[in-house]
Amino acid sequence: MKKKIGFICAVGLILISTSLNAQFFNEPTFKFGQLLNYLDRFYVDSVNENKLTEDAIVEVLKQLDPHSSYLTAKEVKEMNEPLQGNFEGIGVTFNILNDTIFIIGTIPGGPSEKIGVMAGDKIIDIDGKNVAGIKITNEGVFSKLRGTKGTKVTISVLRRYVKGLIDFTITRDKIPIFSIEASYMINSETGYIKLRRFAQTTSKEFETAMDSLKSKNMKNLILDLTDNGGGYLNEAVDLADQFLDNNKLIVYTKGLHMKKTEYHAEVPGLFEKGKLVVLIDEGSASASEILAGAIQDWDRGIIIGRRSFGKGLVQNQYPLQDGSVLRLTIARYYTPSGRLIQKPYDKGTDEYEKDLINRYKKGEYVHQDSIHFPDSLKFYTLMDKRTVYGGGGIMPDFFVPLDTTGYSDYYRDIIRQGIVNKFVLNYIDQNRKSIRSNYPNIGTYVKNFDIEPVLTSLIAYAEKEGVKPNLQQINISKPILSKLLKAYIARDIWDSNEFYEIFNQDESIINKALDVIQNWDVRKKSMLKK
Repeated sequence: MKKKIGFICAVGLILISTSLNAQFFNEPTFKFGQLLNYLDRFYVDSVNENKLTEDAIVEVLKQLDPHSSYLTAKEVKEMNEPLQGNFEGIGVTFNILNDTIFIIGTIPGGPSEKIGVMAGDKIIDIDGKNVAGIKITNEGVFSKLRGTKGTKVTISVLRRYVKGLIDFTITRDKIPIFSIEASYMINSETGYIKLRRFAQTTSKEFETAMDSLKSKNMKNLILDLTDNGGGYLNEAVDLADQFLDNNKLIVYTKGLHMKKTEYHAEVPGLFEKGKLVVLIDEGSASASEILAGAIQDWDRGIIIGRRSFGKGLVQNQYPLQDGSVLRLTIARYYTPSGRLIQKPYDKGTDEYEKDLINRYKKGEYVHQDSIHFPDSLKFYTLMDKRTVYGGGGIMPDFFVPLDTTGYSDYYRDIIRQGIVNKFVLNYIDQNRKSIRSNYPNIGTYVKNFDIEPVLTSLIAYAEKEGVKPNLQQINISKPILSKLLKAYIARDIWDSNEFYEIFNQDESIINKALDVIQNWDVRKKSMLKK
């Protein structure tokens, strides 16, 4: 492994630098350099040496592990934006509807909101050039609206009930990307936080959310890490520190060239006492598994859901001269009990990438007894000495199967084709004013808004889009479609908090979490018997 890693680093550097350190001058380095030299001097056709080099790097990294990778300079920028917690632009969320840029909402405190841009506005011109009806893509919108802080862009928007176009000259600024999607009281004593990623701002966002929930008399917490693919290790450690006390070990890492490094709880946390439930599923990975593993190993809370992804490899970024980077796996991480969460990858990257679909085919998403671990992967929690397993993700304390009762071919087709999203945008465009007038807050909306005629309109809209109605399948999917419609409308009228307040109603994983909290002592005893 040592020779391979040295080779990769050398390959990336020999092509772009003439001042390599002596440590990079080895036989594989010279051999690859000779190959490029011969191609340049003698090959029958011209070759793109940059592309050849990049392809070679990618192929070499595939031989190591599934998470070592090569990123171009552009990919590095796109990857870093959501983790750094901001980008530079005008501060709007948008969708493209009927070949027109439709503003869904403005970022609170952002430059567009400050200057008067509103949800529902349609962007017709950008800097005097038409952008409607030209088949513009999301990437095209990004390229025109994003830019360096302090630069200006002028947009002309069409607003319902206003004649002519309205011009706004907007000064671009830093725009926050929030890692917490929702934070609200799910009942009088239980708070709910939905965490999408572990970014640079996660700890601060969590503290703000907790302060708000505690002011509302929160005693219990549901932390939702489903579909959270991870992020920064230090943010996962800091968040775990909010729940663990007395210098408890949170995670440790070690690798061939990296000495063992331990991360401990260091500061008084905001929720070291109180009933804590953590939700995970097959989309919960990396930093999510660090947090869930620490909570489970110290018996601090109860984990609910389905087996997590199983990513226990630590990557470090090594920059190359052209702005691209190598993301090399340098260590593995282990939970406090010593569990390695990384699932096997000895059968190659292609097979590794099929793992989630293979779980589905085996029935693991709906039947807990389809999951088997050998005794060699057995570990014990540090307080209650319960059996837990390593080597393939975090196994929840209480399994909740994937709910497919509302799925049908009809539901699949209108979701896959984006029909629900397009319909909601049209509906909001026509009814935003009346909804805000008739339902001044989310409480009155949840209680009184009649979704039935909206669903009927959706079915008619879907038929125009090429999805023929199927009464039997519509009846199967009616509950989930109705809830999804109502949640999407609430999101576009208010925010993602309101989306989750509606979407989480009668969700099986949420119901299980509330049941566990209500019957805490009984559920804890049942866990000891497993």
